Amino acid sequence: MGLSFRPRPLRVWLNPDHGRILLQLGFELCWATTWMDDANRWIAPVLGLPELPYVDFGDALLQERPDGIHWKTGPLVDYAGGRPFAWVDDELSERDQTYVTAHHQGPVLLHHVNPRIGLRENDFHALADHARSLNTSHTTG
Repeated sequence: MGLSFRPRPLRVWLNPDHGRILLQLGFELCWATTWMDDANRWIAPVLGLPELPYVDFGDALLQERPDGIHWKTGPLVDYAGGRPFAWVDDELSERDQTYVTAHHQGPVLLHHVNPRIGLRENDFHALADHARSLNTSHTTG
């Protein structure tokens, strides 16, 4: 009988407090990472997050686009399906914002995070502000 082991993914620094903060924002969370479902195995337990749905990037995974749009952008817009969403990533650009604005009808926040620093208090404030704006637009609209 042979044993099969999946290699451990890239090393990342995680702050266990972030899971609690993310859950308090009131978003329906999902993983939008190259780790896909492996994020539930390697990241969620450290952050105290439950198992979350994930975007299955399929053939788009890590495939550079000739137009300079991030390979995650199209699949994320499809996954959102017109629902409001927030996307936090360290590889976002103006091209991604332009694409999302043109292809997504609902409210959206694309929020860039410095990969050397990670999520900080101001990032959580931006997410909380976006969540509040969604709640306000639903109650007044």
